[in-house]
Amino acid sequence: MENKLRILLLAAVFATGAAFAQYPARPVRIVVTIPPGGAPDIAARVVGQKLAESFGQPVVVENRPGANGNTAAGEVARAPADGYTLILAADSLIAINPHLYARMPIDTLKDLTPVASLVANQFVLSVNPSLPVKSFQEFIEYARKSNPPLNYASGGNGSQHQLTMEMLKARAGINLVHVPYRGGAPATTATMAGEVAAMFAGTSTAPQIKAGRLRALAVSGTKRSTAFPELPTIAEFYPGFENSIWLGLFGPAGMPREVLEKLRTEIRKALELPEIREKLHAAGGLEPLVTTPEEFAALIRRDYDRFGKLIKDVGIKAD
Repeated sequence: MENKLRILLLAAVFATGAAFAQYPARPVRIVVTIPPGGAPDIAARVVGQKLAESFGQPVVVENRPGANGNTAAGEVARAPADGYTLILAADSLIAINPHLYARMPIDTLKDLTPVASLVANQFVLSVNPSLPVKSFQEFIEYARKSNPPLNYASGGNGSQHQLTMEMLKARAGINLVHVPYRGGAPATTATMAGEVAAMFAGTSTAPQIKAGRLRALAVSGTKRSTAFPELPTIAEFYPGFENSIWLGLFGPAGMPREVLEKLRTEIRKALELPEIREKLHAAGGLEPLVTTPEEFAALIRRDYDRFGKLIKDVGIKAD
């Protein structure tokens, strides 16, 4: 009887392994936490289309905006951990929201499995063209002397726009007044209109910068932007300064190793294709972010810790 039970258990294990080895055998769903058209949505569709071609199965992108991504993350965390329900999450959802909201539907570090990093994007420090500064150094000096302090826009309390500017304020020793808007687009419009003096904008604002409606001064990444190679990095003036947005694919906790390996292999192949890189770059300067699972885990932990400290130090609360 004991031997028969052992044989049945082994058979079940082999059957489960074989099923996962055939992954995917049906459509895969990628949940995106914003409406269609934004960078996460575009990244999901560009990479998802290539995965569908490799898998021979549809990859369906489902837009589920609301609660800054928390609601969608909760739904995905409760889904079966079989690789058929995934979420394309920004760093803000994984590493910032837990420090902003008194109640979270999930523990983002425990209830989701990091599948793979996808893309990164850096910020551009931009000012209204009427501001009498032409360079990053001039902006810092002008802001330091301004009384009352200059206003700056962000996409909301706790947004990456705000956190990046707060990092710069601390590093440069300047005082700026935060004016939150409901999203990056309204913040950009306000800066162009002169309601505020400055903001950290995504590289998706390239058309406004090239048209002269915004003046770009510097970028926030570790290296110069391919979209704006003439702009210095802030790190050229303040060594070690860096803040970039990243997007990654996550699934429920406990995903099978075979499924993770299949997804990671195909995602890496997709991100290394020149045509995929071109499509991502055209979508607001997105850059493929290829990492090992260990590197991605370290990036998540680093940002979780540093944003938690910054939010506590500044006293930021969710809208």
